[in-house]
Amino acid sequence: MPRDLIAALDIGGTKIAGALVDGGGKLVARARRATPAQESGETVMREVTAVLDELSRTAQWSRVAAVGIGSAGPVDASVGTVSPVNIPGWRDFPLVAGVRETVGELPLTLVGDGVAMTAAEHWQGAARGRTGALCMVVSTGVGGGLVLNGRLHPGPTGNAGHIGHISVDLDGDPCPCGARGCVERIASGPNIARRALEGGWRPGPDGDTSAAAVAASARAGDAVARASFERAAQALAAGIAATATLVEIEVAVVGGGVAGAGDVLFAPLRRALRDYATLSFVAGLKVVPAQMGTDAGLVGAAAAAAQQAPLEGFGLMSRGAPVS
Repeated sequence: MPRDLIAALDIGGTKIAGALVDGGGKLVARARRATPAQESGETVMREVTAVLDELSRTAQWSRVAAVGIGSAGPVDASVGTVSPVNIPGWRDFPLVAGVRETVGELPLTLVGDGVAMTAAEHWQGAARGRTGALCMVVSTGVGGGLVLNGRLHPGPTGNAGHIGHISVDLDGDPCPCGARGCVERIASGPNIARRALEGGWRPGPDGDTSAAAVAASARAGDAVARASFERAAQALAAGIAATATLVEIEVAVVGGGVAGAGDVLFAPLRRALRDYATLSFVAGLKVVPAQMGTDAGLVGAAAAAAQQAPLEGFGLMSRGAPVS
């Protein structure tokens, strides 16, 4: 029986998704549970185990060659622990050890969810074929990951590229991370909505105060809503330009719920980037929407595992070549 599948987990504050992923990025089996995010760490782990148990009962499980985990973070791949901000019961939680109780000695890779999304976009999506890329998730928080020299670069702990906590406003608002003026504090969905409300924006009759509702108002011409998105775009542009200047990326890929605002976000983002990415070697940087959608975490967790092993049956990745 060939070992040509990877078991992937995508763990976030609302769902724990699992899949068996083949060498073409296809999900050949799936499992899913809701995340009991406000319960104890052991309760959350039981749901992770339930997802793995469901996958392990499939006929394809015998073909699994490795396991990839993309988790909300921070994560620490060096010791196998996770401390997701949106799962309070998991602080330095030994996730890798818990998963090993089900998967045994299969090779196992842990990365942050932004790194997993990056792996997916580089393998199958908007960063495919690129030598250097920054891929970002702009949603409830702002995360990201890096491709350097044609390969996913997770860093020693699995968090490299976490652009949300680059400070772009030295005297800005305190961030929950402990710093000030972080990209996330300005550009995440809740902060876009908070700033709009503070500026006088009011929701419609349905009372929706989400960033999506602010985007709809901006699209309809509301000046306060538009200004909140422009401020978010400026913060993102500053963070992207700083990253590009350090490591010479070719493209920035932006996904997540806030990216669903379309041109309300991307038009001011591209304008602002011209103001920040001014040096000759970053002036040609492109910003594009993500392509991989809701399965990015699973496909990316598999891609990260395939690169680390490397594994037979996963195309270029099986020979240790770039994930592209």
